[in-house]
Amino acid sequence: MPPGTRIIQEQIAQELGVSRQPVQQALLLLRNQGILLDAPGRGLLVAPLDPEHVRHMYDIRAVIEGLACRKAAEINSHQAKVKGPALIRAGRQALRNDSISEMIAADIAFHGFIYSLSENPLVAPTMETHWTYTHRVMGEVLMRDEQPQAIWNQHESMLEAIASGDAQQAEDLARQHISQAANLMVERLRQPPSHSDVVV
Repeated sequence: MPPGTRIIQEQIAQELGVSRQPVQQALLLLRNQGILLDAPGRGLLVAPLDPEHVRHMYDIRAVIEGLACRKAAEINSHQAKVKGPALIRAGRQALRNDSISEMIAADIAFHGFIYSLSENPLVAPTMETHWTYTHRVMGEVLMRDEQPQAIWNQHESMLEAIASGDAQQAEDLARQHISQAANLMVERLRQPPSHSDVVV
């Protein structure tokens, strides 16, 4: 849905075949995550993507992702070496398929794998509060951009550092990866969409 679209709770409930209560709860959650805004009068609107919010969100991600990669390298390097390559292959296959949904799913799977390797039970729940907004930003940027080969090259380098047990290198690469992603996304969001960005 484009920014400014009015969200009609009753219509969503009818289309999903559910009562209004779970829809209302889901919409409130999306509002709290910055996906929706209060509409003038009453109701909700799809919020515009805010480059500054993206920058702040990715500043937080850089710290947490760096920590997760460091801990993964310290305690689960073997698991990274055994199970990680399949996730890299899945990400590269998503690029070949030129599927935005597959690219986003592969990215989620890779980062979720690192969170699990960190064995810190607070990492994943902390990141989940930002994932919905992150997915929306990623989808918007991927529709405008070339295939992000560099992202999966960076993922592979992060995985290699974790698998080798190099905690400092793993943390440094993770922070660089998130910082570069933030720069790209903020730059793209500040550019007006071209006619070729319209998806029908």
